[in-house]
Amino acid sequence: MKQLVNAPDQVVTEALQGMALAYPDLIRVHENPHYIVRADAPKNGKVALVSGGGSGHEPMHGGFVGLGMLDAACPGAVFTSPTPDQIQEASAAVHAGKGILHIVKNYTGDVLNFQMAAELLQSDGIEVRTVIMDDDVAVKDSLYTAGRRGVGATVLAEKICGGAAEAGASLDEVAALCSSVNASARSMGLALGPCTNPETGQASFTLGENEIEFGIGIHGEPGRQRIPLQSADTLTEMLMIPILEDLPFKKGDEILLFVNGLGATPLLEQYIVYRAAETVAKKHGLKVSRRLVGAYMTSLDMAGISITLLRLDETMRQYWDAPVRSPALRWGL
Repeated sequence: MKQLVNAPDQVVTEALQGMALAYPDLIRVHENPHYIVRADAPKNGKVALVSGGGSGHEPMHGGFVGLGMLDAACPGAVFTSPTPDQIQEASAAVHAGKGILHIVKNYTGDVLNFQMAAELLQSDGIEVRTVIMDDDVAVKDSLYTAGRRGVGATVLAEKICGGAAEAGASLDEVAALCSSVNASARSMGLALGPCTNPETGQASFTLGENEIEFGIGIHGEPGRQRIPLQSADTLTEMLMIPILEDLPFKKGDEILLFVNGLGATPLLEQYIVYRAAETVAKKHGLKVSRRLVGAYMTSLDMAGISITLLRLDETMRQYWDAPVRSPALRWGL
């Protein structure tokens, strides 16, 4: 596998240095420990939103730091959780006296390290709430997490809660909204091929020429089953049905439909999947009122897609539409 890498042990550091150079008006990057904060942090009068996780899922989470979204993001090594002291320092750097919300994907290392960081912050008198995202319907348990994994709904929660925090909502209000987004969202993905970790040079798994991994996790964790490659329309419907049945979504529900590329699948194919997904949603009587298509939560260079459905209410819709200006999402300004 050919990759644009200088030194395997420097990939995260050099990527963050490049990001800082590319977006000097939006973010500041701190080294040792690594974290990213919005350029105007700490932002007086607002709750601070902090998230993080292993690198390799770009633009998640650093690409979502900015006005109307995250105040700080903590990138660990590739597919490795950030450390408690890293999270603590990033959180303290953006705290503006209104408290901090940690948005955490449900992976054991992330959950434990954010919990330890929250305890350290609370011992310093800083109020912290934590919401664990667990929207993946593919598995109840995996090698990487206890319970369902946190996947695409994290992007939606960070945008919606970022809008609420920017508008002046309290810590309790933002945390309750984040919990509501998590409870109202379901996701599932598939992989056409593995990713290659630049720090190890190893592929995450192997697939036969015409096989796909159905229900894949974002680190290459096994899914529900390994099946033969089929048409985009067939595979999309196979992803949509378990998502629709799990909440369950009901006829007349208003939804946000999010088709996410996992890193190596081009927009051409993502739009083909989106076309099929919206067709399935409408066939089930859902009202698709908000849409997102693109590579927002990747798995390095993995080929594949994930689909996330969020049942919207008026508050979620309002804050989804609110202005955002970050390296990866911009609208309304």
